[in-house]
Amino acid sequence: MKSTRPSLRWCPALSLCVALLVTLARAQDSHYVPSPAVQLITSPPCLTLPNAWEGERFPCTPFAHREWLTDLNHWRTERRIRVGYDPTRYSVPALKWAQSSFIQPQMMVSDRFFYDPVQGKYTVDKYLDDLQKRYGGIDSVLIWATYPNLGIDDRNQQDMVRSMPGGIEGLKQMVADFHRRGVRVLFPMMMWDQGTRDPGKPWPDAVAEFMKQLDADGVNGDTQDGVPLAFSLAAEKIDHPLAFEPELGESDEAVAWNVLSWGYYSDFKFVPQVDRYRWFEPRHMVHVCDRWSRSKTDNLQFAFFNGEGWESWENIWGIWNGITPRDSEATRRVATMERAFAPFLISAEWEPFYPMHLYGVFASRWPLGDQTLWTIVNRNEYDVSGRQITVPYKSGMRYFDVYHGVELKPAIEADQAVLSFPIEARGYGAIFATPSEPDATIRQTLDKMKELTAKPLSSFSNEWQKTLQRIVDIPATKPARTAPDGMVRIDGSDYLFIVRGMEIEGDNDVDVDVQYPWENSPRRYHEHRIEIKPFYMDKYPVTNAEFKKFLDATHYRPKDDLNFLKDWQGGTYPEGSANRPVTWVSIEDAREYAKWAGKRLPHEWEWQYAAQGNDQRHYPWGNCDWTLPPTVPNPLACPVPADPKDTVAPIPDRGRTMLAASDVNAHPRGASPFGVMDMVGNVWQWTDEYVDEHTRAAILRGGSHYQPQGSMWYFPQAYQNGEHAKLLLMAPSYDRSGAVGFRCVKDAE
Repeated sequence: MKSTRPSLRWCPALSLCVALLVTLARAQDSHYVPSPAVQLITSPPCLTLPNAWEGERFPCTPFAHREWLTDLNHWRTERRIRVGYDPTRYSVPALKWAQSSFIQPQMMVSDRFFYDPVQGKYTVDKYLDDLQKRYGGIDSVLIWATYPNLGIDDRNQQDMVRSMPGGIEGLKQMVADFHRRGVRVLFPMMMWDQGTRDPGKPWPDAVAEFMKQLDADGVNGDTQDGVPLAFSLAAEKIDHPLAFEPELGESDEAVAWNVLSWGYYSDFKFVPQVDRYRWFEPRHMVHVCDRWSRSKTDNLQFAFFNGEGWESWENIWGIWNGITPRDSEATRRVATMERAFAPFLISAEWEPFYPMHLYGVFASRWPLGDQTLWTIVNRNEYDVSGRQITVPYKSGMRYFDVYHGVELKPAIEADQAVLSFPIEARGYGAIFATPSEPDATIRQTLDKMKELTAKPLSSFSNEWQKTLQRIVDIPATKPARTAPDGMVRIDGSDYLFIVRGMEIEGDNDVDVDVQYPWENSPRRYHEHRIEIKPFYMDKYPVTNAEFKKFLDATHYRPKDDLNFLKDWQGGTYPEGSANRPVTWVSIEDAREYAKWAGKRLPHEWEWQYAAQGNDQRHYPWGNCDWTLPPTVPNPLACPVPADPKDTVAPIPDRGRTMLAASDVNAHPRGASPFGVMDMVGNVWQWTDEYVDEHTRAAILRGGSHYQPQGSMWYFPQAYQNGEHAKLLLMAPSYDRSGAVGFRCVKDAE
């Protein structure tokens, strides 16, 4: 076994040596490789500038570099033996695309560049053209159709994908459109989805069969610390190998079947670090992911140093975190070089931290045959130029500054060749050494890079821009003098509107939630005094029987009719459900009904005022909470009625199969101060829609009876008057839900 005794050359101070010895006591295989829970390998200690109180800094020597590299190679060899590593899948032709999939966005299906609900078609070319224009295009795409909408009803993760426009045939054509542009397609799977509809078969089989049906190329394992081998075996069993990509760190053994993974580098140190999985298997593609960061320089520099990829994720659950112009241009340049030199970046002889002359400049060496590539990053906040790298001199060898697209003339010093070139602050460089004329691909890349780098990255703005939303207008109705049948008058008032969004992620960042007309940006918490004009509101949500009258009178049938009135059969609602709220209607369907009835959908503040009045009560009926178990003494719980069915709202339904909603008049004790009924806990209700450049979303009010269990990631409830939920909109087929209905309002004189 290799000795774990540290070399004193690495210890600038006794305290550091003691700390190192403690670390080594926990690490049997290596001095520097961390525990399996850590994805980054420690860089050579001599590269880190110590603080004054930490002792003298010892410069890196050739011996120190060789010692560090030898140790890493030893660790890799031993770990492969220990886990019985089998690299077979990296030679499977159907999976080799992953080795050059450098740029991959996670794309929300609600992104307006991906689907046009007006034309009713997928706009793959529009989506890809935008990315090509902004940052040089992508190699693969993760199409996200599940969270945060998953759990709005009992559709499971695959049902949500099937609900996308066009059904299976539409999905297959959409995937084919990506393939036509050379982009591979992944879908997510979430093993936490155990509270919605049971797929009826083991998930490995269900995933493999569905992906084959769509001709998808891979699967992202959401929240998974390694996708189990069973999923790869299930895909191979039906002759459709899939590239599996766990979100979180995996075991070394799992690298054998997970040919992709994400890199959550929580701590981007000044000295870049080596990715554990990339080092373990250089053909393993890692996508660095740091979605909430507004600067992507660390992401791109760590990726380029490791010869790996980047998750260019901008639409985060409908929250737009756009890439800055500087980072966009850097992405274009990094991707251009990586794609051209992809065969080098899987070299088994990869040498991280090839010695460089200038402090803060770091390189990886990638040999391939008699040619070599170096990928270089300048971590300094200032430009550097002059003598950068020394390599062994070999007669006839030519050197090219790939980043600037020019050939270099080396300075020959004894048996060494010294290369000089500039690298801008927080910038990138690449050197290519070849004994022959560069091939056509590399020559074209040199020409392209020369054109791209004519402008320095510093000339591109690095300012992050917030996204502005607008509310979709709701036209006023013809005013009514008296209350129409089935409606309740809501007197106008000066109203203090206080509400917060219930999004699971995003904290209180700008662009989370929505932007009301009186605000200058979207945000989670809202408070505004507003003058409510008098109006009339439906006493109950629109029922199946009422919606049937609309259909009989108008013969309405939406263009996108997938999932329309999904629970109806033969053109009518199920027996006994006439007085239940109509569901499986999109916001567009609801608007058509309202127009026919001479009404409109309510603005959210109108809905909340009708539920709350002016006393800031928590629920329409007051402040007691009916969701608290009656067996637990709690002063906030609603009194237990004599009849268990006589509650203020339906008892939550927590099964895997969603039950039907209650009749709209089943809970009279839940009336609001104005006598409006069934506002909370039966079905969600459509109100306002908000739009920005990339996302449409609707505000749902009132919560529903359905609460899938087993995960915090399901669509959050918003029962209280001061809470609302934001449902991302894609298309009517996808937006319709068995837990969403609506009620109407009419303006008053």
